[in-house]
Amino acid sequence: MHSLVRRYIKTAIVFLGVGLLIGLKMIVERDVLGRTSDVYETSAHTHALLVGFVMMMILGVALWLFPRGGSEGHRYDPQLASVAYWLLTAGTAIRIAGELTESARNVAWIGWIVVASSAAQVAGIALFFFTMWPRIRSAGSHVREAKGERF
Repeated sequence: MHSLVRRYIKTAIVFLGVGLLIGLKMIVERDVLGRTSDVYETSAHTHALLVGFVMMMILGVALWLFPRGGSEGHRYDPQLASVAYWLLTAGTAIRIAGELTESARNVAWIGWIVVASSAAQVAGIALFFFTMWPRIRSAGSHVREAKGERF
């Protein structure tokens, strides 16, 4: 397993832990303290789990699973996949921190940080799939399909 794949997967596990801790805090506040979570905490919890854990895990496994192209895979660049990792990781971490901070204090400029970190998340995911596109190809399935095999 390549180090970049391990980085994606281990980071996903860290975000899972963060999401679970935010969720635990939210459930204690609701069921013990009688307070409901606000939209910012809910958004932080959701992004930690869905983008931080689920998406990072999917991207890491995709990077591991799809074979690297030969000469036709010239667009795939491991450095771009690494830049995508950093955009997505930083964007998600900053978004979570921003959302939690915005929940605690109503400071207008934090909203701009949340928007910028959201843009980093989008850019990271888009860059990942741009660089991975050549790796998503048939590995002889067109030959099997021509013989009548169905999936």
